[in-house]
Amino acid sequence: MDISIIIVNYRGWNALDECLESIDTIVSKTVTFETIIVDNCSNDGLFTVFKQKYSKFTFIENSGNNGFSNGCNFGASIAKGNYFFFLNPDTKLTFEALETLLQTSILHPEIGILSCLQINENNVFYKQNNLFPTLGSFFGISRFIFKKLNKVKLQKRFNNNNTLFYPDWVTGAVVFVSREWFNKINGWNEDYWLYFEDVDLCKKISLVKGKVAVTRETTIFHQHGGASRLNIKTKALTKTEVIISKHVYIKNQFSTGIQIYLHSLLIIGVFSEKIFLSLLSLFLFFIPKLKVNRLILKNLSVYYFNAIQKQTWISPRAMNYKKLDY
Repeated sequence: MDISIIIVNYRGWNALDECLESIDTIVSKTVTFETIIVDNCSNDGLFTVFKQKYSKFTFIENSGNNGFSNGCNFGASIAKGNYFFFLNPDTKLTFEALETLLQTSILHPEIGILSCLQINENNVFYKQNNLFPTLGSFFGISRFIFKKLNKVKLQKRFNNNNTLFYPDWVTGAVVFVSREWFNKINGWNEDYWLYFEDVDLCKKISLVKGKVAVTRETTIFHQHGGASRLNIKTKALTKTEVIISKHVYIKNQFSTGIQIYLHSLLIIGVFSEKIFLSLLSLFLFFIPKLKVNRLILKNLSVYYFNAIQKQTWISPRAMNYKKLDY
C-alpha cells in the first residue's frame, strides 16, 4: 500500500461527505491507497449511515472526542501505507494532488513533512509562509514588528518561483509524511486537543533534521473552519482551545525562564481583552458575536483553575491530560 489517507471527523458530516465523494472518484493504476476515517465519537447517529454509504473506506470510532492529535495517531496505528496523508474533512482531493505529493516525497526523502497549495471557496490561496513562534514573535504586535524588520529576508525566502518552498510549519489540514519520518518523531503530540499540534509536529521534524516543504505543483480545496465553527458555543470552545494550545506550546518548546514570561503575558493579555469585550457585550447585546467573549472568559477561568489544581497546562480535553488520572 502506497498511501493511507487519514481523516479525523467530529460532526463535520456535510464537509466530510464532499471530501469522501472527491476521493471516491479517484481511480488510479499507479498509486495504491486506502482511506481511514476516525470519528471522534460524534454520537449523532450518522456514523453508521456514512459507513454504509462509503463501504470501501475504513471507518473507526474513537473512545471519545479525544482531539485531533489522538485521532490522527489512532488512524495511523491501523494504517497499512508507506505514507500517511492526514487530511481535513473540509477539503477536496484530486488524483493529481495525491500523485504529486507521493512522487515529490519519493524524489525528496529529506522532506519530513510535505504539503501543497490550498485554495478556498473564494478562490483565494492560503498564505503558507508560516514561521515558528519565538520569544520575539509569539504575540501579534511583536510578530508584526518582526516581519517588518525581516521583510526583505522573508520575501527572498518565500516569494520565488521554485517548485518547492520551505516554511517552518504547515497546517494540519494537509500533511503528507512517510511512515519512517512519522515513527522517528513518535507521531502527533497528544498534549494538544486542537490547534498548534501541527506547529509542534513540524518542530519535531526540524529537530531531527527533516525539512518541511510545500509544493506549488498541485492545489487542494480547503474550506477553512468548515468543520469546526458550527455555532457560537462551538466557536467559543475552539477559540478557547487556541489559547490553551498556546500555553501547551510554550511549555513544550521554551526554557523555564521564557515560559514564565510568555505564560504571564498571555494570561494578562487574554483576560484584559476578554473582560473588556464581555462588558461591552452587555451594552451592545444586539451584536451576537460579542457574546462569544463571555463564553471564552468562562471557559478560560475554568481552565486556569484546573491548571493550578493539576499543575499542568495540558487541555483537560486532551488525551495526555486524561492519562494524568491513571
